[in-house]
Amino acid sequence: MEKIFQLGADIAKLWEKYASSYFSGMYSTITLALLCTLVGCLIGLLCGILQTIPSSKNDNIVKRCVLLVIRGFVRLYVEVFRGTPMILQAVVIYYALPYFSDNAVKFTSIWLAAFVVVSINTGAYMAESVRGGIISIDPGQTEGAKAIGMTHWQTMTNVILPQALRNILPQIGNNLIINIKDTSVMSIIGFTEFFAVHKTVVGATYLYFPSAAIEMVGYLTMTVIASVILRWVEKKMDGADSYELAQVDALTMSAGTYRHPAKPEDLLERNLEHERGK
Repeated sequence: MEKIFQLGADIAKLWEKYASSYFSGMYSTITLALLCTLVGCLIGLLCGILQTIPSSKNDNIVKRCVLLVIRGFVRLYVEVFRGTPMILQAVVIYYALPYFSDNAVKFTSIWLAAFVVVSINTGAYMAESVRGGIISIDPGQTEGAKAIGMTHWQTMTNVILPQALRNILPQIGNNLIINIKDTSVMSIIGFTEFFAVHKTVVGATYLYFPSAAIEMVGYLTMTVIASVILRWVEKKMDGADSYELAQVDALTMSAGTYRHPAKPEDLLERNLEHERGK
């Protein structure tokens, strides 16, 4: 019990002195994670669409060659950034550019460098998620869209992508949560996020575990809030749980409101009846 009380006292002491630093680190982490997830989704969406452009032997050779080169480039990009750790990607992108270009090309902002690294890494994962979401849609919907004269672009934007995005929304949420945690590796290039604050506090106080406890609670709080918001968005996209089926087709006339044209003999008999009535 004495150790627990001592831990609580150390945490309270750290929080009293460094609370503003912890909050600043959390803000940087959340901001970077949100922006990079958004940009990564756009990159993944573009790559996923490029990978699913239809091609056949009837297409001209130029189109087939261009699509082949594009798909090869996208595949190389996805494999490289999915197959290497983000911490090494940060080191290569931030330090290799000035190394090979004699400082002619370098990032003047650490924030920009971290943004580029995390966004590109997220885009590589989202590219496969988007491709899987697109091919998961029933091919009959694509055939139906083409049957009514839709182009490939119209089919994708109006029929396929709205359904695919709903299917991959959980994966988008997973990437957001992963980015909240994995932005900690950006401290390798000097980016001051939540985990970098922890290292600074430990260097000044040598209270490693109390500071780590604050970090764990902070990361858990951010990821739980993100999960709750994402589940709420999923529920909104699903629509209402209860609904009523349409009982009458609005495009057809109700019974009793439509009369067939009368035949000549019917008109004659109707006129005779009218005369008898007089």
